[in-house]
Amino acid sequence: MRIAIISDAGEPQVNGVVNTLRSTVRCLRAAGHEVLLLSPRDFRTFACPTYPEIRLAYQPYARIAEALESFQPDCIHIATEGPMGLAARRYCIRRKLNFTTAYHTRFPEYLAARKLLPRAITYRLLRWFHGRSQAVMVPTPAMKLALEEQGFRNVVLWGRGVDTAHFRPAAEDHACIERPLFLYVGRVAVEKNIEAFLKLDLPGTKWVVGDGPQYEELSQRYPKVRFLGAKGHDELPAYYNCADAFVFPSKTDTFGLVLLEAMACGIPVAAYPVEGPIDVVDNGVSGVLKNDLKQACLQALKLDKEVVRSHAERRSWESATQQFLQHLHHVHLPGQRKVAAIKPVRESH
Repeated sequence: MRIAIISDAGEPQVNGVVNTLRSTVRCLRAAGHEVLLLSPRDFRTFACPTYPEIRLAYQPYARIAEALESFQPDCIHIATEGPMGLAARRYCIRRKLNFTTAYHTRFPEYLAARKLLPRAITYRLLRWFHGRSQAVMVPTPAMKLALEEQGFRNVVLWGRGVDTAHFRPAAEDHACIERPLFLYVGRVAVEKNIEAFLKLDLPGTKWVVGDGPQYEELSQRYPKVRFLGAKGHDELPAYYNCADAFVFPSKTDTFGLVLLEAMACGIPVAAYPVEGPIDVVDNGVSGVLKNDLKQACLQALKLDKEVVRSHAERRSWESATQQFLQHLHHVHLPGQRKVAAIKPVRESH
């Protein structure tokens, strides 16, 4: 099958959307599907307002249309709601083609946190964007319910996975680290609520791996915290394996792939009991979810790392990609509920 995926997030960005699409495309191609992945790196770009390290495509419609005409996809999936996604949506609607979309990012909460737009306005815009989609894919049951309560239709589940061969327990040199080590991995931005972690009175050491608009401000305000900057996919396991607990202070994530990555390395999670963590973390087994984040951090230290690892091992990208395939719709058959004769993704062992 020929599958076109259009995304405003792409390499060299380091985030959950990019990681999800990279793993999904790898699984699709391994199963014999042809995949066209269009991202801003293939277009002229400009800096995203308030987030200059992210590049957005400039007037991408003509090139997207040309690429899709040339590829002749069986299915079109629009991963994001930026300029690339808007252009792909316009292309599909003009040609009366079916398409699917995904809800990766809680923009209403993010924009409200930055005091840019009220949540109600952003949700109205997102309902318009996703309203013509044959299936709006979300990563967790809690997120599905939340969108349905906001008036979204055709919401379906597309789970996430983790590469347990890449993210796995490994011995690291701990000699120079004051224990325990609490680790955060992710964007350094206001919507991630990272200060809730930084201001905690915890024993030992705190590390922050990631970059973002608050990096300079927070690294200066919290000089005792070690800010390590962004790290590539291949580097991350070493940092996870140095930690004693992984702290996830965000209250606005749809999933949080870093939660699975940490658990696959045997590192227990400390987080709030909110959407994202409640669907990923087995409370009291692979992590601790509490409104008191300090107590969650301290209690997470007591969990069995082998049990934490085993929880992550149940999540595979092959299984998640099979869900993705089942929700795709053929571009030319408006009455068809699902694509027929889809080649399954085999589990790797």
